[in-house]
Amino acid sequence: MIKIVEQSLLYDFYGELLTKHQKEIYEDVVIHDYSLSEIANEKGISRQGVHDLIKRCDKTLRGYEDKLHLVERFMNTKQDVLTIRQLADEFKATSDMKLIDKISDISYKILEEI
Repeated sequence: MIKIVEQSLLYDFYGELLTKHQKEIYEDVVIHDYSLSEIANEKGISRQGVHDLIKRCDKTLRGYEDKLHLVERFMNTKQDVLTIRQLADEFKATSDMKLIDKISDISYKILEEI
């Protein structure tokens, strides 16, 4: 996964677990795409301090994901829904009843994981 996308997803799922200060700086880097120098000047801290804080936040957010797997489960469910959508479109074109069985299996899998 591209780093910025991964950071955004991790922040979406676990960002509320960061401190207010961490959230502000992490949002400036990941969401607003500010440079480390811009943030350092705005917050009155060193560029290295911003860099270190971002690295600590990344490590913290990845730690939450390693334990909870919410992003992984979200991505798997998203892929399953896309597969269901493709199978439904294929069924419309072919009326192959085997596709309904596949859709049913995937939907049960999703429900078990929720």
